[in-house]
Amino acid sequence: MSSPETAAVTGEADAADVPGRDEDLDALTRRLDRQVLHSWSAQASLNPLVIAGGAGSRVWDHAGRTLLDLSSQLVNTNIGHQHPAVVAGIKAQADVLTTAAPANAVLVRGRAAQAVLRHAPEGFAKVFFTNAGADANENAIRMARLVTGREKVVSHYRSYHGNTGAAIVATGDWRRMPNEYARGHVHVFGPYLYRSEFWATTPQEESERALRHLRRTIEAEGPGTIAAILLETIPGTAGVLVPPPGYLAGVGALAREHGIVLILDEVMAGFGRAGDWFAHTADGVAADLVTFAKGVNSGYVPAGGVLVSEPIAAAFDERVFPGGLTYSGHPLAMASIVATIEAMEREGIVEHAAAIGADVLGPGLAALAERHDVVGEVRGRGVFWAVELVADRATREPLPASAMGALKKDLVARGVLPMVAENRLHVVPPCVITPDEAREGLAIIDDALAAL
Repeated sequence: MSSPETAAVTGEADAADVPGRDEDLDALTRRLDRQVLHSWSAQASLNPLVIAGGAGSRVWDHAGRTLLDLSSQLVNTNIGHQHPAVVAGIKAQADVLTTAAPANAVLVRGRAAQAVLRHAPEGFAKVFFTNAGADANENAIRMARLVTGREKVVSHYRSYHGNTGAAIVATGDWRRMPNEYARGHVHVFGPYLYRSEFWATTPQEESERALRHLRRTIEAEGPGTIAAILLETIPGTAGVLVPPPGYLAGVGALAREHGIVLILDEVMAGFGRAGDWFAHTADGVAADLVTFAKGVNSGYVPAGGVLVSEPIAAAFDERVFPGGLTYSGHPLAMASIVATIEAMEREGIVEHAAAIGADVLGPGLAALAERHDVVGEVRGRGVFWAVELVADRATREPLPASAMGALKKDLVARGVLPMVAENRLHVVPPCVITPDEAREGLAIIDDALAAL
């Protein structure tokens, strides 16, 4: 039997870790939750799952029912739930200094910037800290517009960049439509070979044709009007769309050709999720700005930021950067970043995530695709995977919402907390998930797909 500390590091959790059962607390939690306005939801039909605690890759309710968390909540608890080193780091900082204005120099803030830059590619000079990924993208767009003197931002239709003014309009999915209050945004189709917009039949064709589509859009919009190209390195909510070889490098070349700032959104893909500290380093592309959040501290305290390249940082040496947040670089958030990155370094968590993807999740999900006709495609890397489900493999008709709802309900009943988006099951556990836990999750998914 593992200790709570070992459980949090390895991703294991057993009955000894779960507090005493209290079904009345679950009922109270649901009753109080009726006063909460939930995001992206029609409120009347909500029946949210109660989460009272967690350790490693598992969560539980007040009644003691435990679920294997294959969602990482919102694909953010990369280091797992309640990692003891991160909890201790936050507690220790709380004893010293709980808050400080961004204008002041604070030791833990400098250490957090140093820790992030330690894993950034060459050419990055500074970190602008934010409260989350949305305002990281917001400020990256602002920087790009200021340094170029241009306005337009090009992004993908299949994307999500956050729910603030410019970030939500840069988003390509349906959520931007009720929120289109920002100006100067242009969208293009990115590569997605399984449902190609370009009649492509190979990854090479998809990459080449998507790049031509992007080039023609830039030319048609006027290169001198475009401040930035903003892309998720691996579009996450849109379906874990791992770009084909050459695509990101080609985007980088187009940006350099036209003096356009390249912003890579690594809010979801970074800090171990795709098996690297920063996912774009595997694609041979140099970005000007890189946004991050989520996995940088697993959301223990709200935090995000922008990696700023040397030329863009220098542009604000003698010029005011007109942006700021009351809680930018909040000491408790910074302490959680330092503790998270140091624990990930010490325990080889990023390397572990890469190995779990290559040795367990990738082969295991491919085996599910062999066994179940409902699986149209499996794609991903590290602990970042999507299983696209179809009603018909030949036509690739998406599995209907009713079936996806039944699948989600069944998975929860079988002991898995899933992430379901449209016709996809996203398999996105914490980076600390053990091989045995990953196999347990795959076996439960196998049974649930068979039940469909």
